[in-house]
Amino acid sequence: MTQLEYARRGVITEQMQAAALAEGVTPEFIRDGLAAGTIVICHNVRHTGGTPLPVGAGLRTKVNANIGSSSDDTDMQKELEKARIAVKYGADAIMDLSTGGPVDEIRRAVVAETSACIGSVPLYQAALDAVRVKKKAIVDMTVDDMFAGIVKHAEDGVDFITVHCGVTRSTVERMKNEGRLMDVVSRGGAFTIEWMSYNNKENPLFEHFDKLLEITKQYDMTLSLGDGFRPGCLADATDRAQIHELIILGELTQRAQEAGVQVMIEGPGHVPLHQIQANILLQKRLCHGAPFYVLGPLVTDIAPGYDHITCAIGGAIAAAAGADFLCYVTPSEHLRLPDVQDVRDGVIASRIAAHAADIAKGVKGAMAQDIQMAKCRKKLDWEGQFGLALDPDKAREFRANSPVAEHGACTMCGEFCAYKVMDEAMKR
Repeated sequence: MTQLEYARRGVITEQMQAAALAEGVTPEFIRDGLAAGTIVICHNVRHTGGTPLPVGAGLRTKVNANIGSSSDDTDMQKELEKARIAVKYGADAIMDLSTGGPVDEIRRAVVAETSACIGSVPLYQAALDAVRVKKKAIVDMTVDDMFAGIVKHAEDGVDFITVHCGVTRSTVERMKNEGRLMDVVSRGGAFTIEWMSYNNKENPLFEHFDKLLEITKQYDMTLSLGDGFRPGCLADATDRAQIHELIILGELTQRAQEAGVQVMIEGPGHVPLHQIQANILLQKRLCHGAPFYVLGPLVTDIAPGYDHITCAIGGAIAAAAGADFLCYVTPSEHLRLPDVQDVRDGVIASRIAAHAADIAKGVKGAMAQDIQMAKCRKKLDWEGQFGLALDPDKAREFRANSPVAEHGACTMCGEFCAYKVMDEAMKR
């Protein structure tokens, strides 16, 4: 049985117990959230070395890091180093989005070499196999080709898969009728629309959704219902196509949960500040409280090179409003494939957003870390501060690169440090 089915029977599994321990909640809380569909535990039964990842209402906001090769950069070792850095700096999950080079080897190595939760987009696999192995065009993929990619990722131990089941012919028509500045920016969404247009057929992942459920249930993979019509710029946010797809995803969520399959929903990428909360409320209402996985969201389109910051701003607001899972964005977004430093910066930025939101949501233990940091700062306990920092290496590096006098304070205030002045004042 799947974790969802166990929960509905009132059974508390080892995975539920481990999740409860990690989150500081009771096993019953995890079980009840699973049964209601507001919590998922991402863990493929074949990912034997993986740590089950609980995501959902009442839990710590999680952070995902995207890695993956492209046709222009196929270095497998570089992608593995990105995975290691992502985990080192606190990513809860890694999505391998490789589309170039030895994609099977990269995915399997990432699964084997880290205990982190692993996600993927199997449609990329199907497209690559069609082009490279069968010498076809993407539009010549068969339905069997698409499902073969899903089975391959399932067998390799991928814990959650993004599937663009809500990209339907009716949603495409709504997008065309309303008009968009940037049309579709989701790679999986674009592949699907191209295939539907060329073949004059419905999306196979929508039309054969029951087959998809049969496969995912066998491995207890979590379905991440992708947002193929996510806005690629602020001007396209919260439009007809995006909301129509979300309505479809809500209907598919019910079908999946009734079949015993765990589901989370992917959310928009570029959203103005004042629309973020409304987007979260819509998703939670239309998708019956299923965990929400947001890609950013980015709150402005004019900060190339700094999009990890635009992502962190939007991510904090989204998570505080109820989003459960943040997909990072790196400084190189829209510019190039990220390097190792970009991955580190992106993970830390999204972790800042997630932690800030957890304080706002009252997640157990979140505020306690900040209280401990305040106590260490007051005592000028530098080692204590480094230990509590989200990026201890950078904090230590900054401190080491500054001349430190006997007074023990930092060079911002030096001997006139307010902490030291107040220590003396309070003794009198």
